Amino acid sequence: MKTTFANKFGKKLRGVNLGSWLVIEKWMVPSLFDGLEATDETSYCVELGERAAETLTHHWNTFITRADFEWIAARGLNAVRIPLGHWIFGHDYPYHRAYGDARYPFVQGGIDVLDRAFDWAEEFGLHIVLDLHAAPGCQNGFDNGGIKDVCEWHTQDAYINHALSVLERLAERYHTRPALHAIETLNEPRWDIPTDLLKKYHTDAYHRIRKYCPPEDVAVVFHDGFRSYTEYSGFMAGPEFRNVIFDIHRYQCFVREDIDLDVQGHLEKTVVEWKNEADDINNDRGVWTVVGEWSLGIDLRVVSLWANGPFNHALEGLDDFQTEVAYRAHAGAQLITFEKYLGWFFWSYKTETTPAWCFREGVQRGWLPDQFV
Repeated sequence: MKTTFANKFGKKLRGVNLGSWLVIEKWMVPSLFDGLEATDETSYCVELGERAAETLTHHWNTFITRADFEWIAARGLNAVRIPLGHWIFGHDYPYHRAYGDARYPFVQGGIDVLDRAFDWAEEFGLHIVLDLHAAPGCQNGFDNGGIKDVCEWHTQDAYINHALSVLERLAERYHTRPALHAIETLNEPRWDIPTDLLKKYHTDAYHRIRKYCPPEDVAVVFHDGFRSYTEYSGFMAGPEFRNVIFDIHRYQCFVREDIDLDVQGHLEKTVVEWKNEADDINNDRGVWTVVGEWSLGIDLRVVSLWANGPFNHALEGLDDFQTEVAYRAHAGAQLITFEKYLGWFFWSYKTETTPAWCFREGVQRGWLPDQFV
């Protein structure tokens, strides 16, 4: 029986990311990459060639299932953010030299998996945020953007236009689905891409999405691009633009000043600095902001595919009891701060690598609450 979705406009969101499902990341699912030189989805598909279809189809069918949607809903969460690659609709994307001799290296069939995700979400009453996580040419140089160490999305009109086309096609395909809550225009564009270029892209994306999705039903989300919210003051504001959500990602393990913090330092940053930031952002943009990604991870080693050491972290030297208390305190501090926003999404629901980045295991270990209502 399908769930009825009402009053979606401005709804409080508490959810999880379904990361490394339709866009794979080696640090999250290393078993997929076992024995390969590949570091991202592009090199994975190029290296495996025709064999990639079998392995990725199996991954899609087993990594996230109907039972996972049921478990998420049973915890009282109400939303999932689903990262997508620009190849989601099949063989119509522009060529990049990373593809080598393979004109269309990416495996087809992901759109059918996404259709199934909508069925499950509607069965269990979960809202879906569709997130364009990997753009042609890669928008950030990270493995999560599809091609590690390449950031060329913004350098070619063909790449930008294809990203816009994908967003419009997502809007067209899913605008009648009750579970569709929002479409995010682009995940984590790199900090040195000009802000004016990003603003034009987000504006164009808004209008593409609005061809099919009215603001009463579907939000348009854009990421801060690793820059101050002040660079977006007044951007895509009403009355011309409606139901626009600002997305920020907050981690404490990627820069040296955070890595070197002790446990108390992490908590202080969360309940003082991030709390004050939340107040400032809400005063600037209203309450239309979500923390689209956050975690309990403070050990950079587990995501060191692209990161540089040294990999010291705050939990080193703590005994088991102290470590458990630290994780619970870190989780609680972040939740109470992020509750000041319109919503939040933990990264990620599931990983093979570390409990600190795995929502389900964090709940099972008692670091995170068992209920979110």
